[in-house]
Amino acid sequence: MKIDGSCRDILEKLEAAGYHAFYAGGCVRDTIMGREINDIDVTTDALPEQIMSVFSGYKVIPTGLKHGTVTVISNGITFEITTFRIDGNYSDSRHPDSVTFSGDINDDLSRRDFTVNAMAMDKDGKIIDPFGGTSDIRNRIIRCVGNPEIRFSEDALRIMRAVRFSSQLGFEIETETHNTVMSMKERLSDISRERIRMELDKLLCGMNAVDVLLKYREIIAEIIPELRSCFDFEQHSKYHKYDVYEHSVRSVGAAPEDSLILRRAMLLHDIGKPFSFKMGEDGFGHFKGHAQVSEVIAREILRRLRYDNHTIDLTCTLITRHSDKIESESQVKRWVSKLGADVFILLMKMKKADNCAKNEFVLKENLLFDEYIRMAERLEKEGNCMRLSHLAVNGNDMISLGLNGSAIGSALNELLELVIDDILPNEKSVLINYTQKNIKYQTSEQ
Repeated sequence: MKIDGSCRDILEKLEAAGYHAFYAGGCVRDTIMGREINDIDVTTDALPEQIMSVFSGYKVIPTGLKHGTVTVISNGITFEITTFRIDGNYSDSRHPDSVTFSGDINDDLSRRDFTVNAMAMDKDGKIIDPFGGTSDIRNRIIRCVGNPEIRFSEDALRIMRAVRFSSQLGFEIETETHNTVMSMKERLSDISRERIRMELDKLLCGMNAVDVLLKYREIIAEIIPELRSCFDFEQHSKYHKYDVYEHSVRSVGAAPEDSLILRRAMLLHDIGKPFSFKMGEDGFGHFKGHAQVSEVIAREILRRLRYDNHTIDLTCTLITRHSDKIESESQVKRWVSKLGADVFILLMKMKKADNCAKNEFVLKENLLFDEYIRMAERLEKEGNCMRLSHLAVNGNDMISLGLNGSAIGSALNELLELVIDDILPNEKSVLINYTQKNIKYQTSEQ
């Protein structure tokens, strides 16, 4: 999305009613940087009731009248329109206790978090930049507006937002802002897990995620303290050149930027290694069962951060399976049958990202994982029998042959394995005949 004529109409409508109106915040920053815009915020000297009156013919949602915000939907685009305001004290480290509406755009910009977000733009593209945001964009810097300690005391989530913006934009955090981020990091405990989770997800998918996760690991550990055991934990392995934490972080960077599920899984995939470590007689470190230990720890972390059950289960499935060996096409078929093609392909991509954070000689294995991905895609495209629902027989057929109870499911699963392994064709007559000669007899003897 970009700021275009349909967006300009919103400002023009406010101005036609006698008010001042500007684009503000992240949409201005991203316009200057030539980035895709996700949200369009508008700031104006019109009061909330006046905003609703101006847009009486539109879909209008009174999002936060107390804080001066009204949501207007026009041409399928959502605009958050907020009255110029001055914030009072933040006793809960999140919301201002009170707000005072203002007629001065500079008052509104001065309450914002970082200089790159404290800019406004009129309908003709003229930038209002009282705090040097454009200069900080040119110099690729994240800097607080005014005193960093005051900004972070107002809303401690800004600590996380600082490192998130550094990851997303590839900017360095300015020295005073950096020092305050580090000294006030414990304040993150005051913030809801849901808000923290949203910032963490955006950070993980940033272009600069690796550098930020390494440089600001203590910030990450305030959110996920279990990661501290991975810091500087040497692996003593011929496969690895990084300690456990750095390996995990670099595997995050090796996963696709647009795959949040993989980046999240990579951060946590080896979190159980310090608890599974044993030095072998061969002089190398071994981590038997670490994937299962990691899955248990990761599940608790994801629950604590309030992820939904589907996300938790999928992430944990990838983590617990990431070290499993796959060495043949028949195994690929079994895994696709068990996980589904989409999850299997995610698992192969996870293995590739894992290898990219190891010693170089391991990378040749990624060619094999690419081949397995192609196999899975081909199996899915060709409509091969991979699941019980694909079998030419069903539970009713087993009942007609005299099977009952758990024997029905056992028989169908056995038939599915035989079809997957190409021992039997997926033809009803063949499967019925096999069942009559083998499975039914075995069942009657139980």
